[in-house]
Amino acid sequence: MKILFGVQGTGNGHISRSRELVRKLKADGHDVDVIISGRKEKDLKEVEIFEPYRVMKGMTLVTYKGRLNYIETMFQLDLLRLMTDILMLDTQGTDLIITDFDPITSTVARIRNIPSMGFGHQYAFRYDVPLARGNLFEKYTLLNFAPARYNAGLHWNHFNQPVFPPVIPASLYAEHEKAVIKEKILVYLPFEEVEDVTAFLTSFDGYEFYIYGKVTEMLDDGHLHFRGYSRDGFLNDLMECSGVVCNAGFELPGEALHLGKKLLLRPLNGQIEQESNALAMEQLGYGMATHSLDVAVLADWLQKPCREPLHYAKTVDYIAEWIASGEWDNLPKYTEAAWGEKT
Repeated sequence: MKILFGVQGTGNGHISRSRELVRKLKADGHDVDVIISGRKEKDLKEVEIFEPYRVMKGMTLVTYKGRLNYIETMFQLDLLRLMTDILMLDTQGTDLIITDFDPITSTVARIRNIPSMGFGHQYAFRYDVPLARGNLFEKYTLLNFAPARYNAGLHWNHFNQPVFPPVIPASLYAEHEKAVIKEKILVYLPFEEVEDVTAFLTSFDGYEFYIYGKVTEMLDDGHLHFRGYSRDGFLNDLMECSGVVCNAGFELPGEALHLGKKLLLRPLNGQIEQESNALAMEQLGYGMATHSLDVAVLADWLQKPCREPLHYAKTVDYIAEWIASGEWDNLPKYTEAAWGEKT
């Protein structure tokens, strides 16, 4: 099957899960053509599996100090460039378009009437899962930023809906037994300023914090360990830590739940998806949430025990099987099988 696969490059979660599905689809013999939008090519890391891929400007959300900046988001939007990329995109011979929240491939599928599949956490919100109140604009954007005809939504729990479990990197299935260091805490707050994160953690010198996000180089300052981007280093710290403090994205909390780490989520203000994730995390009893860098909340959370690992299924195997089957209207058959597997 010839597949056009669009990846939203903003943040690392989309790239992380798309990396796993693209790898599986290529291994199964599909011809996969990848487009990455929303991030400059020089800022892309560890995307070799997508080669040969193309980078397009697309649309990017702008944040500052833990809040979505709608004005700056609109200023950086280049509608002429976006429409040109959409109209000039070659889709000859394409059997299926998969979009991981990428508006370019989503729009191309609609205007050219090519079957499309939405892949990712955002597509779970088309079903009855926890959804924060937000406002009409936020809800409309969540559901219409990159819609698709069929939806491979992902969530931490099925909520009795046809959604898949999270996509977990292959390496995390082989490392369940890695020794956990009780005092080690992984911190990933890419929407916060480094000085704010430092102030948040400084007084807790009984713990070793490994800090990723807006960090450019390695620096050890007492119990604060700043780390620049390294996928292997990050996954190693994730496996060794007892808990994770992070923004309320989707992929990292899913990986932490898979491994049995305790979680403290800080949702990005003004971002309905992250607000909804924090709501779901607390409703499920899987972790805690805080709407500011509150040291009192952190102190309470640090005393919490770890939870049992959820050991999610190898989700991409079920999604790839669903794609190859052509039974795209029979989604529950594959979601139920994924939740029924024990790893």
